[in-house]
Amino acid sequence: MEFAELIKTPRVDNVVLHRPFYPAVEGTLCLTGHHLILSSRQDNTEELWLLHSNIDAIDKRFVGPLGTIIIKCKDFRIIQLDIPGMEECLNIASSIEALSTLDSITLMYPFFYRPMFEVIEDGWHSFLPEQEFELYSSATSEWRLSYVNKEFAVCPSYPPIVIVPKAIDDEALRKVATFRHGGRFPVLSYYHKKNGMVIMRSGQPLTGTNGRRCKEDEKLINATLRAGKRGYIIDTRPLNVAQQARAKGGGFEQEAHYPQWRRIHKSIERYHILQESLIKLVEACNDQTHNMDRWLSRLEASNWLTHIKEILTTACLAAQCLDREGASILIHGTEGTDSTLQVTSLAQIILEPRSRTIRGFEALIEREWLQAGHPFQQRCAQSAYCNSKQKWESPVFLLFLDSVWQILRQFPCSFEFNENLLIMLFEHAYASQFGTFLGNNESERCKLKLQQKTMSLWSWVNRPSELSKFTNPLFEANNLVIWPSVAPQSLQLWEGIFLRWNRSSKYLDEAYEEMVNIIEYNKELQAKVNILRRQLAELETEDGMQESP
Repeated sequence: MEFAELIKTPRVDNVVLHRPFYPAVEGTLCLTGHHLILSSRQDNTEELWLLHSNIDAIDKRFVGPLGTIIIKCKDFRIIQLDIPGMEECLNIASSIEALSTLDSITLMYPFFYRPMFEVIEDGWHSFLPEQEFELYSSATSEWRLSYVNKEFAVCPSYPPIVIVPKAIDDEALRKVATFRHGGRFPVLSYYHKKNGMVIMRSGQPLTGTNGRRCKEDEKLINATLRAGKRGYIIDTRPLNVAQQARAKGGGFEQEAHYPQWRRIHKSIERYHILQESLIKLVEACNDQTHNMDRWLSRLEASNWLTHIKEILTTACLAAQCLDREGASILIHGTEGTDSTLQVTSLAQIILEPRSRTIRGFEALIEREWLQAGHPFQQRCAQSAYCNSKQKWESPVFLLFLDSVWQILRQFPCSFEFNENLLIMLFEHAYASQFGTFLGNNESERCKLKLQQKTMSLWSWVNRPSELSKFTNPLFEANNLVIWPSVAPQSLQLWEGIFLRWNRSSKYLDEAYEEMVNIIEYNKELQAKVNILRRQLAELETEDGMQESP
């Protein structure tokens, strides 16, 4: 298929662009295979480049010969284009709708993008499982790398290489895979060097109504326990939901077969409930007409902060089991690809200082989301504005990023990165020129040959010129466990995501730059003071030596 077939009108002059808090701009609108571009000859106006894949929905209206297209983006932007001529407007709208809903992944922009920057680092090989395993192997010999899933035959949503207990062979792993949802047998997620306890993750056990069991599964999980120790199984579903799953062949670990494990049920929502929550929140944020009472009422009705609270509470529980109880844990929901990954990731943010550095956080995203099989292609297909019926869309990853932001806000000096990194990851998960978030798992990415045909996001992010934008000037390395508050008054709406298009960000950006400049100036002053102190100490030492007999 040629993109030209979908572009009925490639160019229209005298188009007026309207955006909140910006003056209207008149210019020329151009459509390419992947971008909507508006350029103007007016002074001090930047070109608008909008990826078609970032468009969530469009609305059309007409007043006489003038047509208006309202474009609603996956990053929550809303822009308005006034187009002279009804036919031109209809053609542009029809082309945008077609180009923003391409069926084939290989027609998306990452397969056509060619970087204009020098590639210093191959991001596709920055965070390999072997490299991550080396960090653990120096502290323990109880785990090993398994290549049982090398051809993706055992579990299609797992990577080819996983970390499992050394005492369990690959044949046992194959048997356990038949007992777990989607073949997602328990694998190592995190090793706590402080006391040797671990976090494992998996899919739900397929016990069914007959109470089916798997001795290899029991052996695998027990292999992580120390003598005389108990473990915790954190099921991210309420007990009644887990019980209902048995009728569909799923279920939960029965205490009779796992006597050394205590099961805890939490309630983390997923799928359409989260999507509806996002839609309600964005609608409330975009409504400029209501008073304070109505705004607070709509914010509460969205339940977004309630979902944040549930996720953070469960992550704190997992961290507490490891660090304070000295117990290993297994975390799963149904598939083990959504709420499970939210909890394992946030627990590591709380426990592991490395996860609060830029590269450590990137490694966490790669290991616990991309390699772990979170279905980005399905979950991020639509955002808050799309009118079509939702299928698998759900803001699971955005909720995780929001939860990280809540912790970052409470511990502003413990993170090497700032919120710009989180916002950037949100944007690229929904629409990107890079191939990192394409596909639903490693198997699909392998078939698409993304490493050979697209550029990795990390190749761009980890360039020094870009890293400076994501670096937190307040950062001071903190090797302690950080315990975020989950009290309602401690959780706030993330303005940087949900209100950034509804306010004048120019002044906020200027204020932030001014703050950074002040911090840098203070650092320079402190460095000069330290030099003077050293020089003074040296002089005092010399004087003391001269006075001594």
